Amino acid sequence: MAHEMRPLFGIPQTASSNTSTSNTDPTDRRINALVRHLVEPSSSAMADSISASPTSSLNTDSVFAHVVRAPEDPILGVTVAYNKDPSPNKLNLGVGAYRTEEGKPLVLNVVRKAEHQLVNDSSRVKEYLPIVGLAEFNKQSAKLIFGADSPAILENRVTTVQCLSGTGSLRVGSEFLARHYHERLIYIPLPTWGNHPKVFNLAGLSVKTYRYYDPSTRGLDFQGLLEDLGSAPSGAIVLLHACAHNPTGVDPTLEQWDQIRKLMRSKQLLPFFDSAYQGFASGSLDKDAQPVRLFVADGGECFVAQSYAKNLGLYGERVGALSIVCKNADVASRVESQLKLVIRPMYSSPPIHGASIVATVLKDRDLFNEWTVELKAMADRIISMRQQLFDALRARGTPGDWSHIIKQIGMFTFTGLNSEQVSFMTKEYHIYMTSDGRISMAGLSSRTVPHLADAIHAAVTRVL
Repeated sequence: MAHEMRPLFGIPQTASSNTSTSNTDPTDRRINALVRHLVEPSSSAMADSISASPTSSLNTDSVFAHVVRAPEDPILGVTVAYNKDPSPNKLNLGVGAYRTEEGKPLVLNVVRKAEHQLVNDSSRVKEYLPIVGLAEFNKQSAKLIFGADSPAILENRVTTVQCLSGTGSLRVGSEFLARHYHERLIYIPLPTWGNHPKVFNLAGLSVKTYRYYDPSTRGLDFQGLLEDLGSAPSGAIVLLHACAHNPTGVDPTLEQWDQIRKLMRSKQLLPFFDSAYQGFASGSLDKDAQPVRLFVADGGECFVAQSYAKNLGLYGERVGALSIVCKNADVASRVESQLKLVIRPMYSSPPIHGASIVATVLKDRDLFNEWTVELKAMADRIISMRQQLFDALRARGTPGDWSHIIKQIGMFTFTGLNSEQVSFMTKEYHIYMTSDGRISMAGLSSRTVPHLADAIHAAVTRVL
């Protein structure tokens, strides 16, 4: 006759009637029952367990069978294609990451020194950062972009939060605007970085474009820009590239920037700067920050997203900051409280290592000065690549005016090549770039300039 045994993990177990109970210790009986349960499962139990599993190997249809394969990211996909190419002459000019003259990634000396200090500081711990990030990093980042003597900083009208590089800063800022700003329309330049519309759309903003690049001159369509912003509804948000416009490399002059500022303030348009290349464009941190500082000096409000991927080479550390300049300190404090509510469910708090590197470099006078030298060296090498490519095309008698290569600034050049010419260069010369003809000047070297010049010459003479 069967009898009830003491439950195991809350599940009643039943022993069969032919099990002796008179001479067996209760503990032994429970162990024996458990062994039989694990070693000799019944066929019905096995069948039940198989049929209950939706991901069983016997199930041929996945619950995700309807998911279609997404296309490669148009920029990162260039590197995917490049990596698959076995040609020894292949050249990747797609992704915006600095390379040395030898074509190698660069870790700045100041970064290595800062990391050495951090690693050898036994007092450092790996505790969570506050939601807004590392306080010293935020303080130094605001000073870097606005200037240490900025009235906005001195009056506590700036709130700065650490974010996940430039992309994360844009996303946090746009999420805040979608929740707390009366206008959900943002104007972005045409063209712009491919991730901009995706970030803003997913945050809940509506995206429109304003004219920026003139293909006929391969320069700025300043009149079109003024007309489009002039017709924008009052209060609309406007994305502005602080310097080294991506992808065109075309920037307004300081005088043109001031005209843009006056127009935007008269229309009560809200500036949202994307500062991904401070110091990397001209080689001067202060010069590249001038457009932002113009807008802050008039006392108006604005947003600034910063990235340390390019100017400190911290690509994979994902270090950035979002600063919001407000009318007064009380508003800035309340804005920060709401930014915390945006960040907390998004990624809780930011990582500590990259921000600690930045803070160490920015607050140490010697390291900061060394950084400015290294930064200028990177910028100067890119400027040199522009000149070498221009000279190589002129020496070959390549049809067209290529002076835009040396007039544009920053990491990228908008060559003016069409998608058919780009495809030709990839197929025939194993040169990889985005289909709009944007090339990363930082990916060039004195050794590879002739190869690129040959490819461009062939493309424009053989492909219309």
